[in-house]
Amino acid sequence: MKLYYARGACSLATSILLREVGEVFEMERVDNKTHRTEHGQDFFEINPKGYVPVLRLDDGEQLTEGAAILQYIADLHPEAGLASPCGTLERARLQEHLNYLASEVHKGFGPLFHPHGGAEEKKEALAALGQKFDFLERHLGVGRDYLMGPRYSAADPYLFVMLTWPGYLGFDLAKWPNLAAYAARIRARPAVQAAMKAEGLIR
Repeated sequence: MKLYYARGACSLATSILLREVGEVFEMERVDNKTHRTEHGQDFFEINPKGYVPVLRLDDGEQLTEGAAILQYIADLHPEAGLASPCGTLERARLQEHLNYLASEVHKGFGPLFHPHGGAEEKKEALAALGQKFDFLERHLGVGRDYLMGPRYSAADPYLFVMLTWPGYLGFDLAKWPNLAAYAARIRARPAVQAAMKAEGLIR
């Protein structure tokens, strides 16, 4: 397998989960500004959508969209217990979390990272994102160590990565102590540490 990634981006969740299940894989960095890989290839030739992650499988097939990739990895390794079987309510709950993270939380960060966004637009985006964080804070405040309760799942690396982004944007998680504790709990996992070291995010 080969993972196309950008440093600190949502592709970090894929790197984490691949390490969690013990997959052996290559990594190739993508520059989000130039849209070229570290080997000089036009990234649009790899993914016409223009963004990471892209997971190239051993047979040459490629997967895009983080939520889909995370489920695929979990399904390849059912013994890891990262996703319940398809057709179960628990699987639908996992998809519920992944869809919310992708369509609401991840999307909500967009205006904050946009280099040409105005101050008012960013203020509104931050307020809207805060409401999403409020929901997740309540969800994790009723005895849940992870999104699915006591069990770490394929959704948790995705949320964790997004909880690292406020540090780049000049605000912290002090207002959301459950989210802060959750992020610290996941950061301590060996697979998370290894993935962050591989991208130079920590030493």
